[in-house]
Amino acid sequence: MVVLLEEVRRIKEETLKRFEDLESLDELQALKVKVLGKKGELTALLRQMGSLSAEERPKFGQVVNEVRDYLESAWEDQLKRLEDLALQSRLKAEKLDISLPAAWLARGYQHPLTRVMEEVEDIFLGMGFQISEGPEIETDYYNFEALNLPKEHPAREMQDSFYITEDILLRTQTSPVQIRTMEKLYPQLPVKIIAPGKVYRKDDDATHSPMFHQVEGLVVDVGIRMSDLKGILLNFCQEMFGPEREIRLRPSFFPFTEPSAEVDVSCMLCAGSGCRICKHTGWLEILGSGMVHPQVLRAGGYDPEKVRGFAFGMGVERIAMLKYGIEDMRLLFDNDIRFLQQF
Repeated sequence: MVVLLEEVRRIKEETLKRFEDLESLDELQALKVKVLGKKGELTALLRQMGSLSAEERPKFGQVVNEVRDYLESAWEDQLKRLEDLALQSRLKAEKLDISLPAAWLARGYQHPLTRVMEEVEDIFLGMGFQISEGPEIETDYYNFEALNLPKEHPAREMQDSFYITEDILLRTQTSPVQIRTMEKLYPQLPVKIIAPGKVYRKDDDATHSPMFHQVEGLVVDVGIRMSDLKGILLNFCQEMFGPEREIRLRPSFFPFTEPSAEVDVSCMLCAGSGCRICKHTGWLEILGSGMVHPQVLRAGGYDPEKVRGFAFGMGVERIAMLKYGIEDMRLLFDNDIRFLQQF
């Protein structure tokens, strides 16, 4: 055993001495394989343990393992030293001209629709509304029937959509979220939500798109009045278009509200005096609204004899076009970088 231990000591000392003389990573790796590899010198010594007694083998194995661990630790130190030397050598060989201008990176811009959508959400969140979402692939019940639009109702033709089956379609409005939210929250009061998202209709011209974005709003509580609706919308328009803006409500018809009203905002270009943009009326139409129809409240689970509500819906593209003076909606979807960089 004494002879084998002396051989272990010799291997350790010679290996440490050779570590200090190495100048390349390849030499370091070759020495590791020679000493610590599966066919290395230490492994060869372990194969000679058969010549030792049963009492000597554990002690000898322990010594060999301790030397192996020590050499592996020393190898890691030398590896770091040689990697640092190699890096310094490369840095000296390479010349970096810091006076060269940096490569130009194109600056990204938020799409105007995204910007307006987030602004609309922020305004209503500031008024205590919560955001609700629903599926874009909707059932006929939630998209039409629960909103007081039974089959064969003539108002359906205005919202002709893309049907997947007779009862499944791409939603034409985000109003179905109102029904789904009331069903989920009943009997909780108040219900105060906005429902932003994509909707789909078979329209395609300068002011319409087959896919566009809407934000619907719904408030249900005890004692809700039309004046509450007007106050909310006036505050929204002044936050979105400026504090000097005024609004007016015109009687209209929507199957899901009664009474119903179209909402106009005073023209931001001519301040209401009349111009080409507002067709010399001083007003620009921005959204539809009204008091929630009793049938819609019932569909959501609420008793119209006990609670009332108001709802409104706006096209985000319409708001963006008015805010930024865009005359053709198709520009918002053309992905022309020259157009988008303006925002």
